[in-house]
Amino acid sequence: MRIQLFLQRSLAIWNRNIRVWGKLAGPSLMGNFGEPFLYLLVLGYGLGQFIGDMQGMSYMAFLASGVICTSAVNAASFEAMYGAYTRLSVQQTWLGMLSTPISVSEIVVGEILWAATKSVISVMAILIVASGLGLVESYWALTIIPIAFVTGFCFASLALLVTSVAQSYDFFLYYTTLFITPMVLLSGVFFPIQSLPEGIQYLAMSLPLYHAISLVRPIMVGGELSDIGLHLLVIISYAGLATVLATAKIQKRLIN
Repeated sequence: MRIQLFLQRSLAIWNRNIRVWGKLAGPSLMGNFGEPFLYLLVLGYGLGQFIGDMQGMSYMAFLASGVICTSAVNAASFEAMYGAYTRLSVQQTWLGMLSTPISVSEIVVGEILWAATKSVISVMAILIVASGLGLVESYWALTIIPIAFVTGFCFASLALLVTSVAQSYDFFLYYTTLFITPMVLLSGVFFPIQSLPEGIQYLAMSLPLYHAISLVRPIMVGGELSDIGLHLLVIISYAGLATVLATAKIQKRLIN
């Protein structure tokens, strides 16, 4: 009963956010379609002419799976940082919610669910673009959608942890510059991590984005998945720990 009530209240937060987003959905969706199309066309097709095949697939197909995962990361992170900080500090929406029976943990989970949903929306747009470019092998690519949700949940929780200690919007530049950008460059989005020094490879394999890409790339090209449990375990472990820490810090910030 308590779990059911917790989920109902968390979904109420999710529902509130999606209704607000619905008023500005048009420009958001345009960006979701336009940006990946340019990435795939300019980088995938342009560089692909010089690079050729990579790991038994065209460079555009190789890049598409990386762009999908990166889009999930960016969509969730942006929402859980800038959007959540606005509701936390500027509009003080969360304080208003706490005047109702809703708890901090329910707000946190609701916000993470919403940010993960933004990841799914973004990834679905890229899948449509990739399919139109002939980069999707089969309908099994639809299984990328739940992976996108889990990935979004992971990075939303990490971003919300950053939001819990942020004092201004500028603070998020530390996270994006020192964590997100290096992770994108090292995790196999643009090239296989095997081309990196061995020590850097181990660092890349400790990052959740690498594991998301390792799940998505074989599905995109009809390859064979391996180590599914390990990849999911790493992503879920990051998500679980970050959610607990973010909840504790936001609880202290809003109430204590």
